[in-house]
Amino acid sequence: MRYKNLLPALLLTALLPIAAFAAEDEKIWNNVLKPEYFAQQTIAESDDVIELEAPVRAEDPALVPFRIVSKIKQTKDNYIKRILVLVDNNPFPFVGDFDFSPDSGKADVAMRIRVNSNSNIRAIAEMNDGKLVMTKKFVKASGGCSAPIGANLDEAMSRLGKMKFRLEDEVKIGEPNLVQLMISHPNITGMQMDQITRFVKKSHFVKDVKVSFNGKTVFTAKTDIAISSDPNFRFYFVPDKAGELKAEVTDTSCELPTKRDVCTKGNTFTETFKVQP
Repeated sequence: MRYKNLLPALLLTALLPIAAFAAEDEKIWNNVLKPEYFAQQTIAESDDVIELEAPVRAEDPALVPFRIVSKIKQTKDNYIKRILVLVDNNPFPFVGDFDFSPDSGKADVAMRIRVNSNSNIRAIAEMNDGKLVMTKKFVKASGGCSAPIGANLDEAMSRLGKMKFRLEDEVKIGEPNLVQLMISHPNITGMQMDQITRFVKKSHFVKDVKVSFNGKTVFTAKTDIAISSDPNFRFYFVPDKAGELKAEVTDTSCELPTKRDVCTKGNTFTETFKVQP
C-alpha cells in the first residue's frame, strides 16, 4: 500500500524533465521560429485539424517515424493547403513544407525524420482560407543529425535517385488511395562523419519532391536535412480513372549544414508508375 501511494509522485517526478525541455522549446518557438516563419500571424493550437503520431522516445534518432493525420475532408470549399513541419531543437529546424489540394483526398503524410536532441516537433497547417492551426509532440532523442553515414557510401551513391512507388491497397476510383514513394538517397546532413575516411561530408539532400497524376499535381514537398536517409513518403491521391503517377525529385548540396545561402543545385530524378483500377 505504501508503494502504491508513491506511484503518482514518482510519475510526476519522471515527467518534470520533459516539461522543462518542452518549456524551453516554447522560448525557441516564440522568440525565433514563429517570427521567422509566421511573423505577426495568429496561430490557433488544436488537434482538431491535424494530429501528430511519433514515439515519446526515439529508438533510432536518425530514423524517427513521424505521421501527420488530418481530421477534415479535403473538399473544394474547405481543405488543408499546406503543412509546415519543424523540430525546434534541431541545428536546422526546418523539416519540410508540404502542399495539398482537394485532389489529395486526405492531407496525411508519413515519413522518417532526424531528431538531434529532446525537442517538440510541431506541424502548422494552413487552410485554404488562410487560417493557421498548430499541433505539436515532444520526442526524446539524441544525435539524429550527426549519426554516422552508413558504412558503404559508394554503394548508396550508386543507387542515387532511384525511386519506387507502391500502392498500399487495390486502387479505388474517386476515393483517397494511399501511396508510398521510396527514394534512394543518403540525405547527408553536413554533420555526419564518413566511417571510412573519417571526414565530415558536405550536406547533400533531397530538396524538392513533386508527384502528379495524369499531369495534375497531387503532392509537393520542400524538404531538408532532417528527412532521414532514403526518404520514404506516404500520402494520398484521388484518381478519377486509370493513369500514371509521376515523381520528380531534385537534390542539392550546401556548403554549411545550417545555412542555405551557398548551395548548388544537384540532379533531378524522375519515376513513373501505371495506376490500374
